[in-house]
Amino acid sequence: MQKKKTVLDFQKMKAEGEKIAVLTSYDFPMTGLIDGAGIDMILVGDSLGVVVAGHDNTLPVTMEDMIYHTKAVMRARPNAFVVADMPFLSYQTDLTSARLNAGLLVKDGGAAAVKIEGGVNAAAAIAAITEMDIPVMGHIGLTPQSLHRMGGYKVQGKGDAQAEKLLEDARAVERAGAFAVVLEGIPMGLAARITEELTIPTIGIGAGPHCDGQVLVIHDILGLCSKYSPKFVKRYAELAPIIAEACANYIADVKGGTFPEERHCFK
Repeated sequence: MQKKKTVLDFQKMKAEGEKIAVLTSYDFPMTGLIDGAGIDMILVGDSLGVVVAGHDNTLPVTMEDMIYHTKAVMRARPNAFVVADMPFLSYQTDLTSARLNAGLLVKDGGAAAVKIEGGVNAAAAIAAITEMDIPVMGHIGLTPQSLHRMGGYKVQGKGDAQAEKLLEDARAVERAGAFAVVLEGIPMGLAARITEELTIPTIGIGAGPHCDGQVLVIHDILGLCSKYSPKFVKRYAELAPIIAEACANYIADVKGGTFPEERHCFK
């Protein structure tokens, strides 16, 4: 069994060149499986709005949703470091709300850290929360809560001006006190440049192999999400047809009267 991970471990892993493996999780049983496999970090992502709740994007996710799912994850007592997403409107309106909501994810949800989308525009919130001794992970590039401004889920940082803006976003996140930053949907050369410049770990998703770590959505790597299939996802299993077949076999057994058998009954 691995020892419980802390922010100090991730700084050491970057220094020593050891890659950081991150997956999302939203519930008790999946967390037990992921943690048992030896994952370094678990993200309770607001992606649950899409892959669990069925929304078209992450914007409808509430603080209540995030606290509920973070609590479920923490009941598995993971040794992985658990980060909870700050949902839309939980930190953008004012710093008092940002501090309060981050505190609730730690105090009530049980998370060890929170994640905030945004660079220069989120630096004040990151600084305010880190001043409370709550670790913050940044998130720049393709930030799903900004999909309307970006015109959808589009790769960011392609031109020189966009690349320079993302570099400044990365620097702002680091200066504000974040312990790590997610780089999403950006060219791999730019991600490599950011990773080399920053002293904090970079966690890539659709940002190439040169980041200090990688994160993917658990439903994506298991083949459980049919709503979309991003280019950056590698599917390690195709569980959807296996689950569908199991359900079909159960229905057939019930309809045919072959379940339950005597061994499934009490006497």
